[in-house]
Amino acid sequence: MLKNKKYLFVIGLIVCNLYAFAQSSIEVYPTNWFVGMKNQNLQLMVHHPNIASGATVSLSYPGVALIKTNKVENRNYLFLDVKIASTAKPGICRIVIKKNDSTFTVNYELKKRRTGNGTQFAQGVNASDFVYLLMPDRFSNGDTTNDRIAGMRDQSLNRDSIFLRHGGDLQGVINHLDYLQHLGVTTLWMTPVLENDMPNRTEHGYAFTNHYVIEPRFGGAEKYIALSDSLHRRGMKLIQDAVYNHVGLYHFTVQDPPMKDWLHQWTTFTQTNYREQTAFDPHGAKSQEKQLADGWFTTQMPDLNQSNPYVANYLIQHAIWSVETFGVDGWRIDTYIYNDLPFMNRCNQALLDEFPKITMFGETWVHGTANQAYFADNTINAPFKSNLPGVTDFQTLFYGIQPALMQPFGWTDGVMKLYQTLSNDFLYKDASRNCIFLDNHDLSRWFSVVNEDVAKDKMGFEWLLTSRGIPQMYYGDEVLMKGVTNPDGWVRLDFPGGWNGDTASAFTGKGVSDTALSVQQLIRTLANFRKTSPALTQGKLMQYIPVDGLYVYFRYTDTQTIMCIMNTSDTEKAVSFDNYPERTTGFSGGRNVLTRQEVLPAFKIPAKQMWVVELRK
Repeated sequence: MLKNKKYLFVIGLIVCNLYAFAQSSIEVYPTNWFVGMKNQNLQLMVHHPNIASGATVSLSYPGVALIKTNKVENRNYLFLDVKIASTAKPGICRIVIKKNDSTFTVNYELKKRRTGNGTQFAQGVNASDFVYLLMPDRFSNGDTTNDRIAGMRDQSLNRDSIFLRHGGDLQGVINHLDYLQHLGVTTLWMTPVLENDMPNRTEHGYAFTNHYVIEPRFGGAEKYIALSDSLHRRGMKLIQDAVYNHVGLYHFTVQDPPMKDWLHQWTTFTQTNYREQTAFDPHGAKSQEKQLADGWFTTQMPDLNQSNPYVANYLIQHAIWSVETFGVDGWRIDTYIYNDLPFMNRCNQALLDEFPKITMFGETWVHGTANQAYFADNTINAPFKSNLPGVTDFQTLFYGIQPALMQPFGWTDGVMKLYQTLSNDFLYKDASRNCIFLDNHDLSRWFSVVNEDVAKDKMGFEWLLTSRGIPQMYYGDEVLMKGVTNPDGWVRLDFPGGWNGDTASAFTGKGVSDTALSVQQLIRTLANFRKTSPALTQGKLMQYIPVDGLYVYFRYTDTQTIMCIMNTSDTEKAVSFDNYPERTTGFSGGRNVLTRQEVLPAFKIPAKQMWVVELRK
């Protein structure tokens, strides 16, 4: 009798497992793919309870071959190595999984590639662009129906808290593209838009929980495509914020890891040491280099093991899928220095192979120009050579424009630091591919950094829009939004006018001070001038040694010369073309780009002002 009961119990388990297998959907990642890719190899991740136990897989589709079925430690996963020939056509590839007496068919779609690779999307972002960085949750709420999504872990919605969700979304961004374009913006970069189904602090978006789901509280994939299409119809571009280093604690591959080494595992919680020097220090300890790359970013952001080939394929394929699916033009890579650097070279190259004109810049929050250049395409003689085109240029911020405007002038202080930092550009293959900025979502706002000195605030923006590199502005800086990173939520406040009922609106000027509007107008004037200025978008940079707080540099081509005069001192300074013969010979004067006033070869510039002058014969 006991034997019969055991038999019935086992039969019951089998029936239950087969029922669960039949009823629950099988997840496949990437969720679809494309014919005509340069790399014909694809690795599909199949996720389903106990999918690998006793399962056999087959597929039948012209031009598509199943090369290998990989069964890993966790029986909830299969990894299928597939080859897609150049002859394959768009359509539905039927993947058949047989398990005991049950058969499940996955209809896997192969899509036609987007048209306009390099011209209508994946165009690259370069020095001719002006990038606007915004946080979707804090910019504008265009659709209140998605403020909360049933079933998601974070149900907060409270604009009175700097740490809770506020309801901004992609429709809110679409609604205000006119504003951005009129401001002179050419390119939109948003903090991550991927699903962030974490229990709290989900407003920033850097803890992904599913790479193939666009955050539903932002409007989902349909709205992201609509935003991309709207930008491209206007001749504007889209940058996607990529995170390869880590995911959120509630990512499905963390809650149910495919294998033991999917993540970097430690006996106790080990955080990265945040010391980039360990990556290149010839005297450094390997254990500390390992902690830099393999340590977790936070307890809520587990570190991905990119030396695991399955992890590497998963991340690279997602990057390619994102560009092709959403028409991305550029790629900003978060926490670049904490990644496995050989993996990053491979990933960067994989993107460039499919999208030759796409550009990338990596977040390199480091200290020292050589430190930063190490992680980019550089001229340094070192064992490791990066292929990353550009970086987020923290050096021209921390050791450039900040001390230039906030320190007294000295032999190595004040604006001399900006001069010195730019003189180190020989370390890069092309410093014009670096993204320059005054602040971002992790830093104190520029207006607060300059102690709410409007003159210095304006000088910062004039430098930003005239120096070498790709200029990036953080949302709200154009109307003097302020805040410091203690805590960081104060630098992530709502854009005025983005919500119904706001008493002030930067979009219309209602309730905004005249002082703030003057900054907005300065940026608008200079950014729009910049669009058609070959010197500012394509020209070379020549700088002269600062004298007593007066810093002069030129942007120039064969057809245009722009003279930039920055007086960081507290007194008026005399300026003469005679002191800059390489760039001023043959010119009889110029016109101030912002005021339209004529400028003679000898003039005086008031204290704490910067002039941008287009020279004329």
